[in-house]
Order: sequence, then C-alpha cells, then structure tokens
Amino acid sequence: MQVNVNGIDTRYVLGNEGGGPWLTFIHQLGGDLSIWDQLAGYFRNDFTVLRYDVRGHGNTAAPTAPFTVADLSTDLAALLDTLGAKSTHLVGMSMGGAIAQQFALDHASRVNTLTLADTFACTLPDARSIWDQRAEAARRDGLASLMPASLERWLTPNFRGAHPEVVEQIRDVYLHTTVEGFALACAALRDFDVRDRLAEIRSPTLAVAGRHDTGTPPAATKAIADAVPGARFEVLDAAHLAPIEQSQRFTALLETFLQSQV
Repeated sequence: MQVNVNGIDTRYVLGNEGGGPWLTFIHQLGGDLSIWDQLAGYFRNDFTVLRYDVRGHGNTAAPTAPFTVADLSTDLAALLDTLGAKSTHLVGMSMGGAIAQQFALDHASRVNTLTLADTFACTLPDARSIWDQRAEAARRDGLASLMPASLERWLTPNFRGAHPEVVEQIRDVYLHTTVEGFALACAALRDFDVRDRLAEIRSPTLAVAGRHDTGTPPAATKAIADAVPGARFEVLDAAHLAPIEQSQRFTALLETFLQSQV
C-alpha cells in the first residue's frame, strides 16, 4: 500500500488479522519493511501490525532536501494519523531505534511500549566523521562499495554461512536503497542526540543488544536502558541485526514484554 506522508509517497504494509492493539516495526539504515516479515507474521493474529519504508528506503520516495531524525518521527506520526492509529507499541532496530526514541519523546502519549534493538541515543563527536564518510562513499562509489563491511557488522560469520538466503535478501534490499536517501539518512544519524532527554521517556521500555555488534556496541544500547526509568536490558548472541539473527529469542522476549504490558 502507498500513502502520501508529509509530501512523500510512502509504502506500508498493514496486517490486522487479529484486530488487536497496534504494533509498529521500524527498519535499519539500508533496509526496508521486509526485514520484519517473520516477526510480523508471528504477531499478526494478536496485533494490528504496521511496517513501513522510511523515506528514501525501499519503495518510499527519496527526498532531495536534508532531514533530521525528528523529521522521520514526524513521518511516523503522520502515517499513524492517516491510518487512524491513536497509539502503538513501537519496535525499532538501529536507525529504526533512533526514530523510535525520538517518537517516544515527541509523541509520548502515542507509545504504549518501546522496544529498541541495537541502537544508540547519540553520535559522539569523534564518530561523526564515520557517517560523513559513509555518505560520501555512497555518493561516489555506490552502495555496493559499502555492502561487504555492512554485512560483516550486521551478521556473525556463522549466521551468514548458515543462512545465505537471509543474507541475499538483506543484500538485495541494501543495494536497491536510493543513494541519496541513504546519504541523507547518514547525515540525520550523524546529528542525532537525545541523551539529555531519555529520562523523560515514560513508556515501558525494552532494550536489546547483540553481543557481537561492533558497529553499535552493547554498551551504547545499555546506556539507553540505564537512562530510561524502569527500562529492561537484554543481550543476545548476535551481531548488529540481533532481532533477525536471534529471531526466536527476540520474538520470545518481545512477546513476554508485550504480554506484561497489554
């Protein structure tokens, strides 16, 4: 399905077989809504499950002007408004986790629970150049130049060897991300910083990290859990895409967390 959100043609998939509370999934940089296929299928009988492509990713149009994570939060609010969702349980991974944090701060009354996977609350000054380098490389050499290193960060060698079909799907989505959408998202993540506001979050919060995540070390995700009142922190035996690599364990954690709050 496509809908215009803040002037951007946006793709979303809505599964409401169960007609239950809303549950929204937000994907990573260089990903799209398909990363959540398995999880969406699992929860669709008990929740109204929403997945969508962030601007510049998947089949959502790429903007030409710079944007911030706050703008991406506004996109989600507009999408929920269009679909008639007053509130939602929110799950975000990596970039999606940054958007989810921002949304929980900007629209606190609309977040029933907050689940953050392999994400961070800010880009420290000494790491800002990494995002600039990735954006520059994408524009100069294309996303294929960044793909091998991304896969190494995202999934452990054992998982990549055992599940080539999953790796292939992730690679294909990454390579079909628009260069400008990717580069502008890098700039948004470079400037992201909500450290000083995390204590304002009142939604029940679950933070999950991959033990082998070198791009966003577990300490970065734990720092969020430490700052959000009452947040729970879990570590999985995975790299950056922990909800995918340890899908059964992540699903069990999320299910138990949601059941305790519904």
